[in-house]
Amino acid sequence: MQAAKPAAPSRLPPRIDISSAELAGLVPPPAARLLAWYDRHRRTLPWRATPGETPDPYRVWLSEIMLQQTTVTAVIPYFERFLRRFPTVGALAAAPLDEVLGAWAGLGYYARARNLHACAQAVEARGGFPADLDGLRALPGIGPYTAAAIAAIAFGQPVVPVDGNVERVTARLFATAAPLPASRPLLARQAALLNRDPQARGRPSDFAQALFDLGAGLCTPRAPACALCPWMAGCRGRREGLAETLPARAAKAVRPQRHGAHFLARDKEGRVLLQRRPARGLLGGMLELPGTPWRTERWDEASALALAPFAADWRRLGRVDHVFTHFALALEIYQAAPGKVPDEALDGRSLLPPGRLAGEALPSLMRKCLALGGHGI
Repeated sequence: MQAAKPAAPSRLPPRIDISSAELAGLVPPPAARLLAWYDRHRRTLPWRATPGETPDPYRVWLSEIMLQQTTVTAVIPYFERFLRRFPTVGALAAAPLDEVLGAWAGLGYYARARNLHACAQAVEARGGFPADLDGLRALPGIGPYTAAAIAAIAFGQPVVPVDGNVERVTARLFATAAPLPASRPLLARQAALLNRDPQARGRPSDFAQALFDLGAGLCTPRAPACALCPWMAGCRGRREGLAETLPARAAKAVRPQRHGAHFLARDKEGRVLLQRRPARGLLGGMLELPGTPWRTERWDEASALALAPFAADWRRLGRVDHVFTHFALALEIYQAAPGKVPDEALDGRSLLPPGRLAGEALPSLMRKCLALGGHGI
C-alpha cells in the first residue's frame, strides 16, 4: 500500500503564552535567515524529500525511529538496507517479526523494532498515517517528539520537534543556564516560540529540518561555528560568551555494573546452540547464547558452569564488555569442543548453521560473544 498523501493539519498547537515570566522578553531570531541558510546548505539524506518533492511519511517515520539513540552516519546504511527489504509500510506490516528483528540487528534498543512492526500493522489497518498529533501519538512507539517530527516534516503542521540538536540551539539562543534534563520542559516552551514567526509557520517541514541541520552542522556540542551561523546576531549565548558551555548538564549518575556468563556450543557440523530471549524486556525476542542471569555480583566459575546448557569440558574464552543505557555488562564466555549436543539441551533452543547467523535477530552483544569464538558476523 502506498503511503497516505499529506493532508491539511487537523489541529494547530496551542498558542504560547509569552507573558509568563520564563518566556517574557525572549525575542526569537528571524526564521527567514535560517530558511535561507537551509536552502543553500541543507543535508542530502536518504529519507529527506528534495525541494519540490512531497515527503513520504513512511520514510520520515522510519528514519525518526532509527535515529533515536543513534547517529545519522550509523543509521544511513541500515535505513537503505531496511528500505530495500521493506519498501512500503505494507511490506513491513506483512513481514514476520523475526525478519524485522533480523534486519534491525546491530541498531540496538530492540524494543524500537518491535514497536516499529506493531506500528506498521496499525498504520496499514487504518489505511495510512494519521496527519494530526493525537493520531500519531496513539500509534505504538511514537512519543511526543516523534509525533511532532512526523507531523511537521511529513504533513506540514506548524510544530517544532525538539530533539538534542534543537535543545542545544534553543539553550544557546536564549542563554538558558538551567541544566538538562530538568530544563527540558522549559527548552520545549522556548523552542515553540521560534514557530511564532510567519515564515516558520509557512514552511514547517523545512523549518524543522533547518533546525536539525543547524544543530548538527554549525551549533555543534563542541566548538560551535558561530561566525557562520545565520542566527549569530540574535544569539544571547554567543553575546554573553556562554555558547560553548550550553546546554548545561547535571552530573551523571554512576552506571551500575552487572555480570553474567554465556556458553558457546557447536555440534560436529558447526551449528551454534542459541535460544530466544523473552518477548518483553531488554533485547526482547532476540537470539542469544545460553547463559546465566545478569546480576550485580560476579559469577565464580563453578557457579556459572552449574548453569551451562549441558555437561561438557567448558573452557573460558575471554570476557565481553558491553554498555547499555542504564548499566554496563561484563560477560565471561565459555566454549565447549564441537561435538554432539544432547537432546535435553535442545529443549527451547535450536542449532543454527554459521551461514545463517548474519541474517538472524542477534543483538550486537551476542555478535561480540560469537566473534570471540571465531564467528565474525
